[in-house]
Amino acid sequence: MTHVIGVDAGGTSTRAIAVDASGVVLGTGRAGGANPNSHPPSEAAARIASAITGALGGLDPAETAACVVGMAGVSKLSDPAIAGIFETAWRDLGISPVRTVPDPEVAYASATSAPDGSVLVAGTGSIACRVRGRRVVSTAGGYGWLLGDEGSAYWLGREAVRSTLDVLSRGGEPGPLARAVLAEALGPSVMDSVDSPGDRATLWRALITSANSEAPIRLAGFAPFVSEADREGDPAAGRITDDAAALLVTNVMAARDPGETTPIVLVGSVLSPDGPVGAKVRAELAGYEVLTSTDGVLGAAWLAAVDAYGEDTPRPVPAWKNTKKTP
Repeated sequence: MTHVIGVDAGGTSTRAIAVDASGVVLGTGRAGGANPNSHPPSEAAARIASAITGALGGLDPAETAACVVGMAGVSKLSDPAIAGIFETAWRDLGISPVRTVPDPEVAYASATSAPDGSVLVAGTGSIACRVRGRRVVSTAGGYGWLLGDEGSAYWLGREAVRSTLDVLSRGGEPGPLARAVLAEALGPSVMDSVDSPGDRATLWRALITSANSEAPIRLAGFAPFVSEADREGDPAAGRITDDAAALLVTNVMAARDPGETTPIVLVGSVLSPDGPVGAKVRAELAGYEVLTSTDGVLGAAWLAAVDAYGEDTPRPVPAWKNTKKTP
């Protein structure tokens, strides 16, 4: 009996599942991050192979009818030398064919079977994609932390630090956001100095030094403080989440045709329905079919199943609901 394999390979973790033609999950595997932009390509390939091996369990790799790998950083495979590393990994596993696709494609497919639509991703970074025939055909944003990533966790964290610096330099009253940023960046002991105008310049310099002392992506760690402060009614945080939502909506609408009524799939921690940015984005998109992707590996497996068995193949049942033990 044949099976297919779906893989969701991200920057921090990789998951794989094996699925039969009826949509039943036969096995699961997990490994570390496998984005070849943030991990050595040989290490990324080995981690994907490890996750696939775990998903196969006792299944025969030769019976794999199709495999789809949704990969963050898939553009790295445009380098023939790097693509060769991954092709060697597939060959050593005994699996063929393997199709690697951008991770927004598997996220989109996890939420809808509609062939055309849009996907908006906002996690550490952000990007909006136009999807046609379940393939990403164009993008808006996604330029990385230096040039863009509007509305992302990185962007939110950077704006949180900038807002705090403005409070310190302009004599404003530090609200929940500024206090949280200072405590996180400089330690709880600085809170004794926040309300002293004479100490503001020292804190201002110390915060700038702290923010520039580590990799810029560290600023994404301040994003949760923005959400929490917004819930507490902090106007500064509210303005930041308003701007984030507006920028994200602008990008996703740029990835759509005028009057388009196809689904919009939201992906990523920033767009959680429970968070203020996610709620504001959904409010701005009222009237559209807005869906949430929660498990990209299921989308990867379904795309593989469509490749192998056709359009009518059932969507995979999540492993935690229905997992068949392999012999």
